[in-house]
Amino acid sequence: MRSHRPEHSCANTADDLDTRMMKRAIALSRKGEGRVEPNPMVGCVIVRAGRIIAEGYHRRFGGPHAEVQALRQCPHKPRGATVYVSLEPCCHQGRTPPCTEALIEAGVKRVVVALRDPNPAVHGRGIRQLYAAGVAVDVGLMDRESAEVLAPFITYTKSSRPFVIAKWAQSLDGKLATRTGQSKWISCEESRRRVHRLRARVDAILVGSQTVKADDPLLTARDVPLKRRAARVVLDGRLRISEKCRLVNTADEIRTLVVTTAKQASTPKAKRLARKGIEIIACRRHRGHLALEECLAGLARRDVTNLLVEGGPTVLTALLEAELVDEAMVFIAPKLIGGRNSPTVLGGWSVERVDQALSPRSVHTQKSGVDTLHRLRFTDPLALAKGRRESEK
Repeated sequence: MRSHRPEHSCANTADDLDTRMMKRAIALSRKGEGRVEPNPMVGCVIVRAGRIIAEGYHRRFGGPHAEVQALRQCPHKPRGATVYVSLEPCCHQGRTPPCTEALIEAGVKRVVVALRDPNPAVHGRGIRQLYAAGVAVDVGLMDRESAEVLAPFITYTKSSRPFVIAKWAQSLDGKLATRTGQSKWISCEESRRRVHRLRARVDAILVGSQTVKADDPLLTARDVPLKRRAARVVLDGRLRISEKCRLVNTADEIRTLVVTTAKQASTPKAKRLARKGIEIIACRRHRGHLALEECLAGLARRDVTNLLVEGGPTVLTALLEAELVDEAMVFIAPKLIGGRNSPTVLGGWSVERVDQALSPRSVHTQKSGVDTLHRLRFTDPLALAKGRRESEK
């Protein structure tokens, strides 16, 4: 039955078939993780007479979108079919033709959309174009579930910054390292493998200059399938990074960026680093530190959609205090380190009352070898997609 208006919501009236098919579309969308960014992960299922006749998902950046992938899989023309898609079909010419035109040309009868596209170039236009062509359109089924998958794209589109994932490992008593700064290894092998899988699908990995000085890390994904090679980013307001560290010595092989002040960006050292392949980003100061929102905006302009922050405690504290962390992955090891001088997250920041504490919107807990992994979500991608500012959450 044709919807009476393009904004018709099926969130509360969908039958079991609609829900099952949308669940499948959202599950398919996750398969594009790490390969489609900065595009959104989208899945699509085509159904006729209650049976799936084709399905697809956006497989890689610049490639066919989910709807086109599914249409290409149809054994015969899907005229009269129902299409389930986790994000509003695009209606503009980008790297690929508009998906709305492909759906209209295919003669589908109904399109069920989980979430309206937050991209201003689409936002509602794709739905209206389908409706104008006589296609029934239902919007809103499993919109929250879809928004959770699309959180990086929504944040990138609506807030002009990357989706920030903070990661740290700590002991049961909250210590990130011993009083001498030694932290290898607090977490177990399984937890470290999880981190490498995360590194293998994000756009960039960020650390502070103190972490580079203390650990001389490579910040690469090792011994896991590589979906994309993450850039390395160092916050270094005083440009103290050693010209002999491993990040600098491998900058000609792996994209490496150093964020510093405009003053430091014009020094002879900055020029030497640039000749070695380091990309220098100038950023203003705010209250004695690099302005984090400006840093993140600069990374977004360089197509960083997912940003993994691995420390140290000063950087993690600053981002948490500024409420710029979207998700935290906290590995808690069954160890007690102790020591007043042993570093902790938020070691230099506190609240006066418990009701002022940073509280995640959702928490997912699971075992990771002998460790416990807590995944904390702080921001609400659905509210952001629907137009609420982050400061209003």
